[in-house]
Amino acid sequence: MERLRAQVGSTLDQLTPNELKEFKFYLRHCEEPRITAQDLDLAGTTPELADLLQKRYVRSETPRVLAQVLKRVRRMDLAAEWDSIERASRMNLKRPYEDDGPELERYNMDQKRKAFVMCVKTGRPGAEQDMNRIKKWLDACKFDYESCIDPDEEELFEKLRQFRDEINGIPDDISCCLVTLMAHGEEGVIKTKLEERVNLSDIFEMFSNEKCPVLQEKPKIFVIQACRGDKRDGGVVQADDEPMELDSEKKRLPTFSDYFIIYPTQKDHVALRHPKYGSVMIQAIDEVFQQHGMKLHIADFFTQVNNRVVHTDYYMSKNPVKVVLVMESTLTKAVYF
Repeated sequence: MERLRAQVGSTLDQLTPNELKEFKFYLRHCEEPRITAQDLDLAGTTPELADLLQKRYVRSETPRVLAQVLKRVRRMDLAAEWDSIERASRMNLKRPYEDDGPELERYNMDQKRKAFVMCVKTGRPGAEQDMNRIKKWLDACKFDYESCIDPDEEELFEKLRQFRDEINGIPDDISCCLVTLMAHGEEGVIKTKLEERVNLSDIFEMFSNEKCPVLQEKPKIFVIQACRGDKRDGGVVQADDEPMELDSEKKRLPTFSDYFIIYPTQKDHVALRHPKYGSVMIQAIDEVFQQHGMKLHIADFFTQVNNRVVHTDYYMSKNPVKVVLVMESTLTKAVYF
């Protein structure tokens, strides 16, 4: 890290005052900006600017961002150096030995992909942008989806049952289902436009191996965009192991296997949504998909989304706030869209 910081500082020292001014401008407006005008005002010296770049971008992304911005400043000599560093960095990410181990088995995704998108727009500025981004993502991943906008509790469960029953009616022609729920919420619940509290566990159970047998051993993905409380700090919960017995005579499945659930924040914490640009997690999903497309297993995809969220600073009432996504998985194979 120190070596990379020194390289960044050396590059910045080679810029004229006007070029450095341009550099800051284009850095603020690059394709994936993570540096605010306030950040740049505080970074008055080149060492401080180098530290800022290191802080806002992970090590593997810094060379690419520098090369991109330096090209805008028309310092092609310096940009070429960082292009070379980026290529070397990509090569170093590869394992130095030939045997990478067994490849993770994949779910068969050749059949229909069904999705359900619920969004409470009332009282949630920015929700329209979230809907547009989620629909674009689902279209690109070849999902057939249906929308449910501003439902009350009865309507939500009725439409979810219809969605689930439709899936149960196509046993030989479905690969997975994806349910996106965007609303206000608390720990374990989301809220309808009428402030009715809906237990997430009741929704998850609707797609269990018992209630939705067609999806047995097929991925069931849930993207939850809702607060889980009002805290800004968290803790760790540790569970004890339970004794088990093996029954080899008959194949059994756990009730809730092959689930993947992504939350926008930790338990009991707030989720972040900009009234103009939409939710932090949904924005990051869109940005990572634009960069990586369908190349990543879903867990790796959301790890990249989390990286982007974690390394960006956000503010509530002018106070800095950090969030981290939470993934819960009982997947048994890799999911590639």
